[in-house]
Amino acid sequence: MSEADKPEAGRFIRPQDLDNANRTTLGARIGWCLEAFAWDWIFWNPMKALSIEAASNTVAAILKTLGPLTSQNRTMLRNLRMVFPDWSEKQIKEVAQGTWETFGRTTGEMPHLAKMKPYVPNSRVEVIGAEHLDAIRESGKPAVLISGHFANWEMVGSAICNRPLDAQITYRSANNPHIDRRIAEARHAYGINVLTPKGAGTRELMRALSRGQPVGLMNDQKFNQGIAVPFFGYDAMTAPGPTRLAMKFKAPLVPISCKRVGVARYRVTIHEPFFPDTDPDEDKAIYTTVLRINQWLEACIRDAPDQWFWMHNRWPKDAWAKAGVI
Repeated sequence: MSEADKPEAGRFIRPQDLDNANRTTLGARIGWCLEAFAWDWIFWNPMKALSIEAASNTVAAILKTLGPLTSQNRTMLRNLRMVFPDWSEKQIKEVAQGTWETFGRTTGEMPHLAKMKPYVPNSRVEVIGAEHLDAIRESGKPAVLISGHFANWEMVGSAICNRPLDAQITYRSANNPHIDRRIAEARHAYGINVLTPKGAGTRELMRALSRGQPVGLMNDQKFNQGIAVPFFGYDAMTAPGPTRLAMKFKAPLVPISCKRVGVARYRVTIHEPFFPDTDPDEDKAIYTTVLRINQWLEACIRDAPDQWFWMHNRWPKDAWAKAGVI
């Protein structure tokens, strides 16, 4: 490996279109600074001063109260009514409340991520199936690790990188570069080496795979440039990128899930790796593989429906109309 190809420790790659000061107005830069100040002194520092349990409980309580008042709650209720048409309204609202609690816990625990490393005595994170990560590391071959926004999804990255497995992990950049860097530093503190932004980091992921390095991606959110694949019975625009990468580099797809089992306690499961479909028709092979990923995601969500990120626009509005929830 050349020096140019070696990943830099504690590095995150920020999209130039978000970080180019020459293209940003003075007002926007001032706004970034004010937001970062508020982030530090209203959220980050106060939560860091609390115990991890207290921080988790505090933000969970806040979001359980405020979350139902937001437009995102309306989106969540529609998604739940569409996916679980046989549920009572009481069940729907209980899961919605639980989802806000889960998101609150994930947020409140963020300043304490460095304390939540697995593979140590009395760890807060149990890992099942870690032998699959060991096999990837020992093979020296590339792999595409896929997951979703389950429970505290940060624990997935921690389970991967603390095995240790030198993987490049994708992330969604925050618009505010100061906050983005603070989050990246917290992730580096729990073990992630290189963070690569979605979309803008595709070349970095391909370089990593070409040198036999694993990459990790989320595969459960809406991707407008993706392909329409059933998700809970309704077509949803789904990113085929992880599947395409696995096909190009003849790498296995490795599903990884996370489940909360207590306050600031989690179980991460590394599922059995599988290879993409081998149909000679590449489009058909991609569709079949992405469908298999969606079906795996569905199973994980059904297992703990209040621990998935229901408040995003995963389905198009015509799916809601078809389901009769709008």
